[in-house]
Amino acid sequence: MSSTLIIGLIVGYFCILIFISYLTSRNTDSETFFLANRQSPWYVVAFGMIGTSLSGVTFVSIPGMVEKAQFSYLQVVLGYLVGYFVIATVLMPLYYRLNLVSIYTYLEQRFGYWSYKTGAAFFLLSRTLGASIRLFLVAGVLQLAVFNDLGIPFAVSVIITILLIWVYTFRGGMKTIIWTDTFQTTAMLLAVITSIWLISDELNVGFQGMVETIKASDYSKVFYWDVRDDKYFLKQFLSGAFIAIVMTGLDQDMMQKNLSCKNIGEAQKNMFWFSIILVFVNILFLSLGALLYIYAGAKGITLPEKGDDVFPFLALGYFPQVVGIVFILGIIAITYASADSALTALTTSFCVDFLDFKHKSEHERVRMRYIVHFCISVVMVLVIIAFDVLNNQNVITAVFVVAGYTYGPLLGLYAFGLYTKRAVRDRFVPAVCVVAPILTYIISYNSADWFWGYEFGFEVLILNGFLTFTGLMALSSGRIDQLELAQKEVQV
Repeated sequence: MSSTLIIGLIVGYFCILIFISYLTSRNTDSETFFLANRQSPWYVVAFGMIGTSLSGVTFVSIPGMVEKAQFSYLQVVLGYLVGYFVIATVLMPLYYRLNLVSIYTYLEQRFGYWSYKTGAAFFLLSRTLGASIRLFLVAGVLQLAVFNDLGIPFAVSVIITILLIWVYTFRGGMKTIIWTDTFQTTAMLLAVITSIWLISDELNVGFQGMVETIKASDYSKVFYWDVRDDKYFLKQFLSGAFIAIVMTGLDQDMMQKNLSCKNIGEAQKNMFWFSIILVFVNILFLSLGALLYIYAGAKGITLPEKGDDVFPFLALGYFPQVVGIVFILGIIAITYASADSALTALTTSFCVDFLDFKHKSEHERVRMRYIVHFCISVVMVLVIIAFDVLNNQNVITAVFVVAGYTYGPLLGLYAFGLYTKRAVRDRFVPAVCVVAPILTYIISYNSADWFWGYEFGFEVLILNGFLTFTGLMALSSGRIDQLELAQKEVQV
């Protein structure tokens, strides 16, 4: 594919996004930016959240991990269903009852000032790193496909990538995101379905033949029962449940979309339908991965050692040009659907949680919001460039590792707040939330020696949350009675 064609695709794609932004950002204010005036249709939110939750990591890394992990990732996805059920029935009713803009405000009401700031800070850290790692992937693909040929350095291509997101999100915020994510999810699903169809055609198999081919291959194994295997079912399933809870239910980005629905009933319908659709979408990506390796084996193609490079390598170098076009559009769609909402959520959290936003005039809010939006964009550029230098692992693995260490304290804080009635010594909470990830790393690093060969995987998140919970229990100083707890909850 020529660089000119790819640039033309990117320009055309972003012209559509900017046009959507123009239509949705007229006569907007801070309420529109943060929660879309709480008027978002639940079915639009549910569909758009598919793209947000997946990102370019899914588009490239999940197909690329099939050779080594087969369909075992589906065990994690099944665990998601449990996590989303907890979110819909426990967390979302709480957020709606308290009428929250930032979900971390709950921590101030339950524990105090330092717990609140600690929770918000861990979200900012986790989401900045997670979103930047996801963007790193698409920036790398565009670098390979376009910018290397034009002699443009990686740092410059990253700046262009972030700038394009900033252009269509800085005014409309969540109201714009709800609709751009819907468009981008549509583009992503069309891309993956088209890719599967075209690859099946290259292999001369129809739909039934494709299903049988995948089923008969070495890549279709789903369940693993050896407790020492990092793909062991219970370990993957529980990890999936807790990953869903923290990366959706305790994440301002994902919850901000749900809080933009008209009421709790519509938000719950959104969550239930989203969780069901997400399972089938992940099956599509795993099937795509199996077909990629089956195709390479049939054609005698030597694939890159790194799984993340497999789909780009074949799409841009071996498949018909139409597959390359579909691939570029798909990875752009799914990555920007995740990154644009992350940028908006980070702006929201910093403004509401750290800048005393509610006591400012609307003029001051707009000015501060623009500045924060720009500064976070700069930080994301720097993180992506640093990750390019330091990274040496599969990107989806890096995303979950970051989540395990940075969302763990949030898991512990919310679990303690929701399932105990004990007060804590608030000023010591930041120390607990810093020590817990450090202890988690030490235990994980030495687990094979200490626990008879057992090695931690994604379940470091559970360990981290447990250590945080234990630390909070050690700090607790007595029970909060029901009346006091109720009074705290209404003072939001």
